Amino acid sequence: MSVVIVGGHDRMVGQYKKICKNFSCKVKVFTQMKADFNKQIGSPDLMVLFTSTVSHKMVKTALSGIDDSRTDVVRCHTSSGNALAGILENCQG
Repeated sequence: MSVVIVGGHDRMVGQYKKICKNFSCKVKVFTQMKADFNKQIGSPDLMVLFTSTVSHKMVKTALSGIDDSRTDVVRCHTSSGNALAGILENCQG
């Protein structure tokens, strides 16, 4: 399963990747909005939006760049590793 994480903390990027690897997921993490952000998203199976640490503009850009019928979107206010693990558990189970 491919996962895109939008938001979160810069210092947690390594942990986000490790958690996704434990669930056998390919992951891209975007904690900051880059110039070509919408082109880098691709078409993931799951998009996780950590809403407490992301701008409204970044959320709009992320959601406009995906295919709604192919990608599941999960919004989570908490950007912890446990929250991500719970989301991945629910999506795979």
